[in-house]
Amino acid sequence: MLGLSNKDTTFLLIVVGLTLLTPFLLQPFPVASGGNMFNAGYPDLMQRFAIFGIFAIGFNILFGLTGYLSFGHAAFLGVGSYSVVWMYKLLGYNVVPGLILAIIVSALFALLIGYISLRRSGIYFSILTLAFAQMMYNLAYSVLTPLTNGETGLQVYSNDPQVLRGPEHLDAPHFFNLFKMTDSTKLTLGGWEFTLSAGYYFTAVIAIIAFYISLRIFRSPFGLMLRAIKTNQTRLNYTGINTRPYTLAAFVISGMYAGLAGGLLAAMDPLAGAERMQWTASGEVVLMVILGGAGTLMGPVLGAGFIKYFENIFSKINDGVLHQWFAWMPDGLENVIITISHFFVGKSWHLTLGLLFMLVVIFLPGGLVEGGQRIAARFRGRKAKDDATHAAKTQPSAAE
Repeated sequence: MLGLSNKDTTFLLIVVGLTLLTPFLLQPFPVASGGNMFNAGYPDLMQRFAIFGIFAIGFNILFGLTGYLSFGHAAFLGVGSYSVVWMYKLLGYNVVPGLILAIIVSALFALLIGYISLRRSGIYFSILTLAFAQMMYNLAYSVLTPLTNGETGLQVYSNDPQVLRGPEHLDAPHFFNLFKMTDSTKLTLGGWEFTLSAGYYFTAVIAIIAFYISLRIFRSPFGLMLRAIKTNQTRLNYTGINTRPYTLAAFVISGMYAGLAGGLLAAMDPLAGAERMQWTASGEVVLMVILGGAGTLMGPVLGAGFIKYFENIFSKINDGVLHQWFAWMPDGLENVIITISHFFVGKSWHLTLGLLFMLVVIFLPGGLVEGGQRIAARFRGRKAKDDATHAAKTQPSAAE
């Protein structure tokens, strides 16, 4: 189906099912329970899961498949956001023209930056991409203020042309005037409350399409060539194969994914700022891919979800929540526990996330996907052992 093998088709259907059921899967605890703190089925957060999943999937094509580590992919994320907001200002709030422009503009920028940066490899390539990204960040922050609105950020004003916006059109990002990205419906089942957001499902459908394209790339001869480049590019060059068109194509495709993700951020919130182009945003997507498992299909998505989930959970745990959790302890011990915990949650959530990164990198060098594979292998090994034991017990002896 869709040009995929039976195994890949099953895998894709599982991904589609999990993506569509995300609003339910991320609300495991009833609203009135103490575990509600760990629920994450909020429209804004779920959209970020999908958006940064797209960002990480695209980066994985360059880094995971080809082996080229870019420290400047946030530049395309910012370009995509600016493109969408400019389409809002010029045409109207329909997100589709903006997303198309975001993909095209980010592809052009990626073609230019990749053409220059890919003249070098290794750490020199990484430094070049970082330099380009920082130049673009500083240009957006100061020099190109008429286009980017500098530190204030680009947004839509009432006096903008919006030539395609009619009096009956919606006054927020929408899909062909059928629904707003902010539209949502609440579904209550017992003690659970689920939010079904139009913006999330719009983003989720795009994420599924992006994942499908990535899957086709992984299974194509082009993807096989990218793996060969990662394994030994020098040997390929000696055989007479020109690898630059392949690496440039991977860079451009990866930049288009980043531009699409940036455009979706602007579809969620019609504002574009230079902070999306900072080197920290580029570093974040690197961590997502490494944490999930570079070169795997699901790894980038898992890494993006892991970071965004724990970022949300740890940052909203404050001293008040800690006092509720440890109120059963004696006062002296409670204060000691809270004083220690204070350095790992709330404003200090980065420390906890950093420790989790360390644990994953040390014990799971292949990322979260490797952890899942180990668990599955142990389960299969135990099942095979039980089957063998059962077979030995039921096998009649020669005397019988």
